[in-house]
Amino acid sequence: MFLFLKSLSRSVHEEHQEQPELSKTKVYRVDNYMARPKELILMDGSGKSILTMHRNKNLGLIDTWLVYGGEVGDYCTSAKSSEKPIFYVKKCINILHGNPNVLAYVYCQSSDKRYAYMIEGSYSHRSCKVVDETKRMVAEIRRKDAIIGGISFGLEVFMLIVQPGFDPGFAMALVILLDQMFS
Repeated sequence: MFLFLKSLSRSVHEEHQEQPELSKTKVYRVDNYMARPKELILMDGSGKSILTMHRNKNLGLIDTWLVYGGEVGDYCTSAKSSEKPIFYVKKCINILHGNPNVLAYVYCQSSDKRYAYMIEGSYSHRSCKVVDETKRMVAEIRRKDAIIGGISFGLEVFMLIVQPGFDPGFAMALVILLDQMFS
């Protein structure tokens, strides 16, 4: 389980046993100082690039992001990156689809008709589920509430719960992309 703290220089800290007084270690970091960037890089706690996310330069209405392994882009000449995107994340425009709870679809190929993952719920309320094509939940975003008295931390602090077998780095990338699409 991850505790997400939103700020300009975003950090995610690992939380053990949901007790606030325990020490936390940084797991992921995204440095983002622009309102609507066209590129984001997810790094581990030591600053190593895990995933690069590029906003598609398509002039269409649908917000689409390409997710690459490692670091790619204008500022990187590293050979340690994947040349083709490993995922395509497309914001769902609900007037086109019957299910108003669907936020985004994740595809393995840009030409795929069937999604690999679907994100549903409400990002504005920090209540989302990532489900695979069999509708099995693989990750969940949930508001963080204080243990004492049920006090809410607000929308800026929430939990990311990742099921075994689903890549926590990719789950974190989905949270970052939802934030870009819906904030």
